[in-house]
Amino acid sequence: MKNLKSRERQARIITILRQSGSLSIAEMATIAGVSAETIRRDAHQLAENGEVEKLHGALALPHNMGETSYERRMREFAPAKIAIARAASQLVRDGDSLIIDTGTTTTFFARELRQRRNLTVITNSTEVARTLGDVGDNTVLLAGGKLQSDSGGTYGPTAVDFIARFRVKHAFLSISALDIMAGPMNAALEEAEFAAMAVTCATHRVILADSSKFGATSFARVCGYSDIEVIVTEKSPDPIFFTSLKEHGTRLLIAAT
Repeated sequence: MKNLKSRERQARIITILRQSGSLSIAEMATIAGVSAETIRRDAHQLAENGEVEKLHGALALPHNMGETSYERRMREFAPAKIAIARAASQLVRDGDSLIIDTGTTTTFFARELRQRRNLTVITNSTEVARTLGDVGDNTVLLAGGKLQSDSGGTYGPTAVDFIARFRVKHAFLSISALDIMAGPMNAALEEAEFAAMAVTCATHRVILADSSKFGATSFARVCGYSDIEVIVTEKSPDPIFFTSLKEHGTRLLIAAT
């Protein structure tokens, strides 16, 4: 690909994105066999033409006609999310009880859990409920509340009060950002409130987060890192962040990609 003309190289970038979903600049450079700076130059031109979008150091195809933002997020960092979901599923045994919140990575996680049997799943995600409700003799309890039509999640006081009734073995949570000082954060207060309650209801608290979340910040704090037992991700954060997590007793589980 090094000898391709600029336009041919850019066409190849679009093809790769169609196959893989969103990719970081570094990941694209590795696949393409060129420098990150070359990818940045191509990405700048493609973005100006409306052919790709740049998202926090990553590239993705533009919003498709008729596609919801949730469907779009499902494509972003899809290989990493699938690897994270697969690794996280190894923490679950037949017969376990879980709270699973609404999110793209937890959606992939629910798909992996279809191999387990006799699970008790409490969730605010209609997608998670649908995925796990018809297999393996599972018991699935769906929290009521205000439905978010895009993600299919239910939120608000009704959803929070519902999960507060239960004590489960695991809580598996998606997250918008992992701020080194503030802790795990979500983009909306109602999402953070649901996740915060889930943390208090579980013996083992697990966050599923691709590496783009490290060092990011968002709107509403969920909890402290000392409240989280494990973060499942596909790539370790920088040494300062890694040390901070270790000091809080939070373990990293790095998924094989």
